[in-house]
Amino acid sequence: MKDFNPAPETASIVSVTDRVTNVKLDAPATAVHFLSDVAAFVGAEESVTFAGSDGEAKPVAVHGGGILCSASDGKRIVMGGDDGKLISLDAKSNIVTLATDAKRRWIDNVALHADGAVAWSAGKTAFVRAPKGEEKSLDVPSTVGGLAFAPKGVRLAVAHYNGVTLWFPNMGAKPEFLEWKGSHLGVTFSADNRFLVTSMHEAALHGWRLADSRHMRMTGYPARVRSMSWSAGGKFLATSGSDSVILWPFASKDGPMGKEPGMLAPLQAKATVVACHPKDDVFAVGYSDGTILMVR
Repeated sequence: MKDFNPAPETASIVSVTDRVTNVKLDAPATAVHFLSDVAAFVGAEESVTFAGSDGEAKPVAVHGGGILCSASDGKRIVMGGDDGKLISLDAKSNIVTLATDAKRRWIDNVALHADGAVAWSAGKTAFVRAPKGEEKSLDVPSTVGGLAFAPKGVRLAVAHYNGVTLWFPNMGAKPEFLEWKGSHLGVTFSADNRFLVTSMHEAALHGWRLADSRHMRMTGYPARVRSMSWSAGGKFLATSGSDSVILWPFASKDGPMGKEPGMLAPLQAKATVVACHPKDDVFAVGYSDGTILMVR
């Protein structure tokens, strides 16, 4: 982010807008991922649009209907759709159908592991496919709300009603259940593998310290949290759901318990999506009125 620091002799302030490239999309985008230096805008239906620094848009048809979820490891994007298909797309527009649900159920959650494993869900069933192609499944008590791989080891968190199931698909051990009443949707591990956090149907987050399953309740939001992102190094969890970005501290052994969250970039609009830089203490935030800010 050093390019945003003007030289001492520069009279005017360098603006981020000087480095903005406009990209014209034919349909609304629900997510964006980077494959190297190419931005990939995942559309709400059927296609992904690639765009480079020149802003030229190159749509690629990938699904036969709505695209319900997506995840990327920087090399490929894996998407699930209401056509019951799990699709992989790389920067060269190579399309691979990884799975087709036998019952043609919607594939509405997906997660990727650093070793190449992929997880997805359809209804109450979570699936994991290893890099070599072996596929396993697990049924949970209710519809899967979210999926996340742990940063160390092949352990999958499956969020659902009344808690989260922690599953080691490569082991025969019984999955571990972390209970908390309510509907759990998005789920994420801290980078150091010490904490697990879910966004809930209500306007709150819930978390567990994994060493002893201690509960962590994070409330006070005026709206549901729909976006979460860990800061570089994992010291903070940035979240939407308010008229400012809420940053919960996770540097200590107790996480955010007994501590007040930070509140940055307040506006008279709701923060709807946040994204932290992977290396620098910078985050981007989008608001309900269309405003986008970069904050450090």
